[in-house]
Amino acid sequence: MKYIADLHIHSRFSRATSSKLTPEQLWLWAQIKGIGVVATGDCVHPGWLKELKQKLTPCGNGFFSLKPEFRKEVENEVPAACKADVRFILSTEISSIYKKTGKVRKVHNVLYMPDFETAEKLASRLEKIGNIKSDGRPILGLDSRDLYEIALSCNPDCFCIPAHIWTPWFSVLGSKSGFNSIEECFGDLTKYIYALETGLSSDPLMNRRVSSLDDFYLVSNSDAHSPANLGREATIFDTDFSYPGLLNSLRHKNDTGFLGTIEFFPEEGKYHYDGHRNCKCRMHPTETLKNKGLCPVCGSPVTVGVMSRVEELADKPEGKTGQKSRPFISAIPLAEIIADSMDIGKASKKVDLMYSTLNQSLGSEFSILMDIPIADIEKAGNSLIALGIQRVREGKVNLSPGYDGEFGTISIFSDKDRKKNA
Repeated sequence: MKYIADLHIHSRFSRATSSKLTPEQLWLWAQIKGIGVVATGDCVHPGWLKELKQKLTPCGNGFFSLKPEFRKEVENEVPAACKADVRFILSTEISSIYKKTGKVRKVHNVLYMPDFETAEKLASRLEKIGNIKSDGRPILGLDSRDLYEIALSCNPDCFCIPAHIWTPWFSVLGSKSGFNSIEECFGDLTKYIYALETGLSSDPLMNRRVSSLDDFYLVSNSDAHSPANLGREATIFDTDFSYPGLLNSLRHKNDTGFLGTIEFFPEEGKYHYDGHRNCKCRMHPTETLKNKGLCPVCGSPVTVGVMSRVEELADKPEGKTGQKSRPFISAIPLAEIIADSMDIGKASKKVDLMYSTLNQSLGSEFSILMDIPIADIEKAGNSLIALGIQRVREGKVNLSPGYDGEFGTISIFSDKDRKKNA
């Protein structure tokens, strides 16, 4: 069965997240987006785990569904054209901060598990190590390798995906506190790492320049902090619709169940270029080298972004592929396309109204972005939105790269386009 999965999100128990992050809202928005499997996030947090046990029911195959009595609260909000099965997979992100080989490491990893019993066992083990109650994404002084060993001891069918692997401050390959290879981080357990998360600031082409990553699949997820941000990035599978089906598609070298990813344009990510946010200074890696890593405005060290870090570790030219390489699609969220067509913010009610109109007429966001004929989009919306989606499909967009925690900006339309299609 072919489906789209978003395997890295958070609950409202994590810091800086929306209060609307509930199982009901995740179920609703997964359908609006076109996502078949959505991670729960934060499943070792006592409050969230309690709520998940109350509202989700096991499907008998490692996935979970929202109980009917909780679906009733939001099912009328699902456009008829978007209605579909949604399953949940138990997940949690752990922030590990520890010292290894003389350097402080800060690494985020996402763990997955097939049942509540495993989640409870893992929570019990982690609670003895640090505080898992204050934040849905707990911060633990625990080596990434040891964290994974604990998870596997709770259930050998647990698996780990290192999160947003190039983010400067908190990732396995990050410029500020990461390693130079996956093996340096996970040691003897590297053989049980099957996939890596590219993060919003990189795409598969960038990652494939590093030969030490050849043995891993590259997945993409939203890391959503609100329901509406589900599917900013996502992964496409064609497997048995189950936890073993998903896991086996990552485990087996010759398995065809992993089809590819839906990606941000990496320039839109918060750490694509180098720079210094306080001085509004965005720098291409060549500029960083020229300035010896210092901000030309204030003289402070700049935050070295993903593009520079990939270049530092790369040993292949762009375009090389391997056995684990899969196609990917670069996309822009539908609300951003609509907002650009109107030259207004994406939080506008006008944007919400047009987004809803397209959902009701055509179906889910992913189907609109990737599959629906342009002529049908023009009929349901307008010619400018249809033109925007066509340009995004063709990669014809204007990009101002993100840097030092500032999202990049993308423009699709000129004032001339808007006047012509008014």
